[in-house]
Amino acid sequence: MVLTINGKAELVVQDAASYQRLLDIAAQADPREGIRQGLDDISRGRTRPAREVFDALRAEYDIPR
Repeated sequence: MVLTINGKAELVVQDAASYQRLLDIAAQADPREGIRQGLDDISRGRTRPAREVFDALRAEYDIPR
């Protein structure tokens, strides 16, 4: 949704999923943005150890060690 003042766009309101999609597109266009998002994820604790992820994938897809 675009909010206008005197017919001029002043503010955009969008749902979180659309905003995340926009961030993802920006990260693909600019490697620095991808790095910034990754560092932000680390600082907010939104990461998992690689071993944990690989163990989960092995279990989900029945992949032997």
